[in-house]
Amino acid sequence: MMRRKHHHNVYVVLLSDQVWNEPAFRKANPGHDITRPCVYVGMTGLDPDLRFDRHKAGIQANRFVQRYGLRLLPELYEVYNPMPYDGARDMEVELAIGLREQGWGVWQA
Repeated sequence: MMRRKHHHNVYVVLLSDQVWNEPAFRKANPGHDITRPCVYVGMTGLDPDLRFDRHKAGIQANRFVQRYGLRLLPELYEVYNPMPYDGARDMEVELAIGLREQGWGVWQA
C-alpha cells in the first residue's frame, strides 16, 4: 500500500487592527506591540487558500478570521508546507509562539 503524500499545512491570516477591540484577543496578547500586525495561525489538511475562503464563508470558521481576516501571509509559512499531521500541529504552535515573541498579536486555536 502506498503511503499518502504529506498534505497538512500551517497558515497565517492577517487580521484587521479592529480585532484588538475584542477582549479575548487582547487578553491572549498582553505583550502585543501595537506597531506589529495581528494574525491568526492555523493548520489544515486543505490548501490554505481554500481554508481561508471557508473561514470567510463561515464554514468551520474561527470568528476572528471570519470577521477580521484580510488575507493570507504566505511568506510566513510556505517554506514549511506541506507536512505530516503531527508536524503541522507542532509547527502551528511554534509559529504562533515565535510571532508572539516578536510582539505580534496572535490567535492560535
